[in-house]
Amino acid sequence: MTYPTDNPPGNDVPKRRRNSGGITLRDVARLAGVAPITASRALNNPSVVSDAIMQRVKDAVAQTGYVPNMLAGGLASRKSRLVAAVIPTITGNVFLEMVQSLTAALAQHGYQVMLGQSGYEDSREDELLEAIIGRRPDGVVLTGIMHSAAGRKRLLSSGIPVVETWDLAPNPIDMLIGFSHEKVGQAVAEYLHARGRRRVATLGADDDRAQRRMRSFSDAAIALGMAAPGEAAIPALVAPAPTNTGFGRTGLRALLAQHPDIDAVFCSSDMVALGVLTEAQALGIAVPSQLAVIGLGDLAFARELHPALTTVRIDGALIGATAARFILDRSQDRDVGERILDIGFSIIERDSA
Repeated sequence: MTYPTDNPPGNDVPKRRRNSGGITLRDVARLAGVAPITASRALNNPSVVSDAIMQRVKDAVAQTGYVPNMLAGGLASRKSRLVAAVIPTITGNVFLEMVQSLTAALAQHGYQVMLGQSGYEDSREDELLEAIIGRRPDGVVLTGIMHSAAGRKRLLSSGIPVVETWDLAPNPIDMLIGFSHEKVGQAVAEYLHARGRRRVATLGADDDRAQRRMRSFSDAAIALGMAAPGEAAIPALVAPAPTNTGFGRTGLRALLAQHPDIDAVFCSSDMVALGVLTEAQALGIAVPSQLAVIGLGDLAFARELHPALTTVRIDGALIGATAARFILDRSQDRDVGERILDIGFSIIERDSA
């Protein structure tokens, strides 16, 4: 039997096959009026078919309820059409922009994203990676640098393209897209010093990336003379990651109880900064005249607050789109070019600082 590539789609939805028990790709192709190979391309690599053909195949899939057998397709092509993205927590809004961009960019080429939550402990990440690698995705996108020796060994041995994100290091497993947390801390300290702040403090999560930002901020602030007389460190409070607005509220109150002369707070996230702003308002502290507040993430609400939140912006959309490009290039044996990409960051100046 032959299947034309340009005939109009048929009108009858094929019946379930008695032997297989389900609708097949050939049924979809016949209903769409295209060859099976064309229907396969439309489902697996939409960018290579016309919009008209794509719509006909989509309509046929909708009419039949057909679901592609991705396992069988993966065995035949040696590709799973899955990319695993690992983030520390699904409640971390700062990572959503990256995940959305990664998902959209991969979907254009027929790939789906499998999302995993690793938590902030290496042991949990190792367990999750073992499960992911066993499913042989076409790529793995990690949030942060893989520090676990066992995890690095598993990923290197798998041969799966790996993109580490949200950090910088000279020796990535494979490919790396991120920024320097140390430079973020230093830049925020210099920003506050240039605006006349002299008694600064930090409220931070206990994860590695946040702590490196806070240490760098502290070192720069001390070098700039922003510690209290006779003090060798700046005030700092730490909470288990992921932090939230509640920590911002209780943290500010605790900081002020011990250090009432604080005139600026650098927070490890916009959520913590939101708590600080809320508590400052409850205590009658004017922001920014009495207290400057800086967050990190530039979440959607940051510009809508009163006062609007000064924050450090990380281009999560760029991270996601670039990670997708790296994986797609590798899957098609194209040179990815520079394997380590520093996307930098920017301080978004608003009313809170």
